[in-house]
Amino acid sequence: MSEAMGAVETSRGVVTFLEGGEGAPLVLLHGIGSSARSFSAQLAAFPGHRVIAWNAPGYAGSSPLPQDAPDAGDYADVLSAFLDAMDVSSCDLFGHSLGCLMAARFAADHPARVRSLTLASIAAGHARLAPAERARLLEGRLGDVAALGSRGMAEKRGPRLLGPDASPEQIRAVVDNMAGVDPRGYGQAARMLSGGDVLVDLARLPLTLPVRIIFGLADVITPPEANQRVAAAFGRAQVVEIPRAGHALYVDQAAAFNAALAVSLQASR
Repeated sequence: MSEAMGAVETSRGVVTFLEGGEGAPLVLLHGIGSSARSFSAQLAAFPGHRVIAWNAPGYAGSSPLPQDAPDAGDYADVLSAFLDAMDVSSCDLFGHSLGCLMAARFAADHPARVRSLTLASIAAGHARLAPAERARLLEGRLGDVAALGSRGMAEKRGPRLLGPDASPEQIRAVVDNMAGVDPRGYGQAARMLSGGDVLVDLARLPLTLPVRIIFGLADVITPPEANQRVAAAFGRAQVVEIPRAGHALYVDQAAAFNAALAVSLQASR
């Protein structure tokens, strides 16, 4: 991928990003094993929109958070500072996987700054799990990166993010992207996931905010039934299922995903 990464100094440290297009801001938040570069098929795909894909704190040159165990609000605070620095007063907001926790918290804390909210392949957080299960899942993530390193973890976990139609080039791109994660930033994100609960923030959203949930029917990371449970508990989101799409559905089924996200953008006009 050849996009040039930008960087901006904010009141919460440096945030790096990619952007493309012009017009109404569309902000993309990546997942735990990813970065802005994973959105290469989205940066120029939405005419009339300035598409901004950030690198979350601790990822791809963005300053890590000061807390070892942050919560979603800490990421939302950095996002607010980032948007200020980018001169974005309001935006259409998209979160993928772990980015859903950040996006939902930001939308709940700053409803006037979000025109529409789209969540895909939702990582709902582990706060409602039994403590032993939460600990097992967290230690699994932290143990993989400690024992295997970022590249070894990526080779183990990366291919599972894609659906059955993924090309070798797509698989390699996902693995290479995950291989670039910084263990410190990844560890902070994993601890946020462990304590997160997206439903708490979704319940705080204004009734007037358009909300859409998109997921792949071949997702084995956050399976269809898990996304459907979030949708049912929230109760008022439009739901879009993409056949044969895996967890990283914006990579392996980019055209179908972009079409679904474009409908979300129309709802905010």
